[in-house]
Amino acid sequence: MSHSTYNKQWSEAQSALMDLLVQEMPAEPAKPERDRLAAFQLLATMYIKYIQIFRRLEMCYDQIVHPQKRRVLRHVLDGTMGRILELKHEMVNLEFSEYHYFDDVLSDLKLTPNDVEIPIPKYFINERNEALKEREKLLGQILTKVGPQDKDLKEEVKMSFEEAIRLVQIHERARQGRLRAKFMREIRRQEEIERQAQTHGAPTLDPDVAATRIQKIWKGFFQRRKTKKEREEEMIFIGMAPPPLPPSMKNTPQALASKTEQQRRLTQKMHENEFQQALVTIKDKIRETEGPDMKETMMDQIRQWFIECRDATGKFPEYPDEDDGGSAAIFKQKDPAEVEAELAGKEDGKKGKKEKKGKKKKDKKDKKDKKGKKGKGKKGKGGDDEEEEEGWKMAPSNFVPTVNDATDQFKGVWQTRNEAENFPQKHDGELIKEEKRKEVEEEIRVQVDELMRTELKNLKAAVDREKGGKKKKKSGKKKKKKKKSGKKGKKKKKEKDLTPDRTIESLYEELVMQGVIVRSPQIKLADFEGEYSYLGTTLRQANIEPMPSLSDVRRLVTEFGILPLGSPAVHEQAPLTKSILLSGPRGTGKKMLVHAICNETGANLFDLSPANLAGKYPGKDGLKMLMHLIFKVGRALQPSVFYIGDCEKMFKKKIPKTDPTDPKRLKKELPKALKTIKSEDRLLLVGTSRCPFDAEMKPLVGCYQRMILIPRPDYASRHLLWRRLILKNGGAITNTLDVSSLAKVTDGYTPGHMFTAISQVLTDRRVQQLSKRPLAAVEFIAPLARIDPIYKEEEEAFKAWYAKTPLGKKRAKAAQGDDEDGGGKGGKGKKGKKGKKGKKGKKKKK
Repeated sequence: MSHSTYNKQWSEAQSALMDLLVQEMPAEPAKPERDRLAAFQLLATMYIKYIQIFRRLEMCYDQIVHPQKRRVLRHVLDGTMGRILELKHEMVNLEFSEYHYFDDVLSDLKLTPNDVEIPIPKYFINERNEALKEREKLLGQILTKVGPQDKDLKEEVKMSFEEAIRLVQIHERARQGRLRAKFMREIRRQEEIERQAQTHGAPTLDPDVAATRIQKIWKGFFQRRKTKKEREEEMIFIGMAPPPLPPSMKNTPQALASKTEQQRRLTQKMHENEFQQALVTIKDKIRETEGPDMKETMMDQIRQWFIECRDATGKFPEYPDEDDGGSAAIFKQKDPAEVEAELAGKEDGKKGKKEKKGKKKKDKKDKKDKKGKKGKGKKGKGGDDEEEEEGWKMAPSNFVPTVNDATDQFKGVWQTRNEAENFPQKHDGELIKEEKRKEVEEEIRVQVDELMRTELKNLKAAVDREKGGKKKKKSGKKKKKKKKSGKKGKKKKKEKDLTPDRTIESLYEELVMQGVIVRSPQIKLADFEGEYSYLGTTLRQANIEPMPSLSDVRRLVTEFGILPLGSPAVHEQAPLTKSILLSGPRGTGKKMLVHAICNETGANLFDLSPANLAGKYPGKDGLKMLMHLIFKVGRALQPSVFYIGDCEKMFKKKIPKTDPTDPKRLKKELPKALKTIKSEDRLLLVGTSRCPFDAEMKPLVGCYQRMILIPRPDYASRHLLWRRLILKNGGAITNTLDVSSLAKVTDGYTPGHMFTAISQVLTDRRVQQLSKRPLAAVEFIAPLARIDPIYKEEEEAFKAWYAKTPLGKKRAKAAQGDDEDGGGKGGKGKKGKKGKKGKKGKKKKK
């Protein structure tokens, strides 16, 4: 697409954002919402609108080549991304569920589920491409030094001399048998041809009859082929069959579009380099040409201020400190007397700070006492009236001001700017001049302040000499008073650095050689296929809690894992997610999601699974060193992901004595280390578990902040997975392959099971035979029969476990409360609730 198309997309996204900001920042504060469903409807609508805006902004930021526009776009993109995460957390707290269904909102806005799929910004990887390549190169070099590990090599099976001879004989006899069978088949076919020639003899059919038969067969064949082709074209046209793949993949529209996008990214880099050079050259030019005039003007203005203050107050003023902005305070539109009064007020304010602090403490105590007395009086009479009347209110946002600033910048600079002469979309020199002029002015002001302080000192000294030097002592006393007297705050104890003399590179190399830092396979989140849950809203309306779909899982991993890790600006201000637990049956793609998080954000992968750490860093000192190393390297080379496989073993009550991995080793140290993670640390702990119900719930919940349940796929997801996996493995979807029946039959099988069956059926030999013998659904039944599916009992166990999690308990409690409210007659639900509370209070008093 052209520059104007992306500019138009940006403009449309900004106009939609302006409409939302009017709703976000109303002139009068909004009234609390008492209806929980209405509150969720409001949040869901805003959430979907922000996602639509985010999709447009992400596309524009990826393809717009103008360096100054990209800076504004990045600002608004991060703000929108953060606001989406805030709204998500609001919805989770309101509904007590991490999975949400908004079919009614989508139908009102005339959108499809694909329209609200959250894209992963490409700048997470593109802007760190060189650093990631260097890291991959270093990792490759270290791994080649280490070589293949012993545990990966299988022990050689020793074979006796007699067994080896017997094996050779079996294979040789089989080879000879195949050759003999081939020769005999050819001999029999030749004999059959000769026998037919002897019995039939010469053809006795009339030539006209023979010609008619040939015409009949040919015309029938031709018409059938034509009808089949027309039917296939019709099915492709109405979207019931996939279009045929072109002979060469280079000339497809998708390939050409991706080539154009890549070309635009190269143009971005060129324009960015030119912009960085222009920043330096334009600043130097302004300093040379306009710098001397600026200096003279400032000095004249400050001297004029000296004279005006002397005329107004009868003495020369005190020069503002560097902390107060220096001479910048003088150039504000104020009278000399006002500036002098401000400076005097600051000195008096320092003296009165202690007195004010004492008064504030007393006032606070008085207020607390009054509130306590009021609270005691209200408790017996149902004192929770105010809380119930308040209802739900939107929490204050950290990102709306950011979005608003970026929107104002767009309106002030880019909305009405004429760019007719800037066709290649290079940097705008006038905008750079405006910015750099301010920077040069600040630099010159610092120099001018030093000169003018000296000049003011000399003036005061000359005046004091005339008056007998009395004012010198006073000024000296004033200067002494300026010294700050304050108690130093208690410094927090810093963690002891166990490796002060070692570089990050050496620590990184040690962790790679120990197998703690591992290479992540190239898996993207888009490879985790899954369809949207179309029955979610219907089931919830019927008070049946639906199992999440694979599409919901993908969305949660994006929101809790990928988006915060990828952007430092978002991670610092968004609600902090330190750890995620991915639980689900075998083959659902838990480890695949861990690798996807690492690949989408460019994160390092630290494998802290018990099986991987067995025998490494033994003892208490070794454990301390391990925790120190992973967190030191993880913070230095962030973003970083700490992965623990089979994490339920860490919190089991009893561990078999035969288990050599010591899974409880990190049980105490890991939660302590997680508490040290701050908003600026882009670190994430991800645990995976096949049977989380074996672990104790309390310590598991204490370690993992978010718990994501990955179920077996539903019919829609199975249908999608069969089609995609068959095509990926070299197969072809034809009319002979009944995918619908295959999806129905394979209920209970996970994507991992499907992949295993497809890889067993679609061998290289079978792929070559597809043109002659098309693929059939029956071929997949035999390999699937050898695999145990996920039975209903196991799924029920996962459901029961998820209901015991904190969020599951809250949701059950909220649903129970809604049922009680619905059961009240004549709208007395709330009064009934208060009455119960009152009775409880009386019982406690007794």
